[in-house]
Amino acid sequence: MEALPASAEPKPPVHVAIIMDGNGRWAKARGLPRVAGHKRGAEAVRRTVTGAAELGIQYLTLYGFSSENWKRPPAEIDDLMGLLRLYLNNEIEELDRKGVRLRVIGQRSRLQPDIVRLIEGAERRTAGNRKLNLIVALSYGGRAEIVEAARCIAEGVRAGRIDPAGVDEDQFERCLYTAGIPDPDLLIRTSGEKRISNFLLWQCAYTELVFLERLWPDFTRNDLENAITEYHGRDRRYGAAR
Repeated sequence: MEALPASAEPKPPVHVAIIMDGNGRWAKARGLPRVAGHKRGAEAVRRTVTGAAELGIQYLTLYGFSSENWKRPPAEIDDLMGLLRLYLNNEIEELDRKGVRLRVIGQRSRLQPDIVRLIEGAERRTAGNRKLNLIVALSYGGRAEIVEAARCIAEGVRAGRIDPAGVDEDQFERCLYTAGIPDPDLLIRTSGEKRISNFLLWQCAYTELVFLERLWPDFTRNDLENAITEYHGRDRRYGAAR
């Protein structure tokens, strides 16, 4: 492959996914309630969405609330759902103005009806935007997503719409929450933990992983740029020999 001129900037990854971890530890270190960490984490979301759009990233997926997070204390869940309502009420106009399309993936049946209505309204309002695709995973679990996709295939076979012999990866992907969305090129996790915690298990088969010590509320555009620089230094072979 011909080397790029020294002045040429490498293209940004098409799709960046982020596990936003560390809100609770950020608050604990400061003697604050956990909800204070979640509020500061929401500010980091705003910075990151703006930075991703300015850097030319086309898809940004944020792990907002996992299926396992339902096991947290009810008071914390209420705080998180309250912040989600606030975000959906207060931020959508700004996202729409900036050309950001919002999509939510996950088990909506577990969310309260008013939140589902807010999500559906935000998705309709921003559906025509093209500057950045913002995908937020709420009540999401990678294993549950795969199970639902398998159920979708099984129901299609039973109904005669799908030939079992023709089931392949493309067919399976069309049954995932992320149908039509390219797989992440780069996955970032903050807080120093080095695992993907049931996030985009199918989609991250060949994703480059970058783990940062930074807690999510302190995450900045500079951290995003540094992770992208590390990504550009990786040799992506997708299982092929060099």
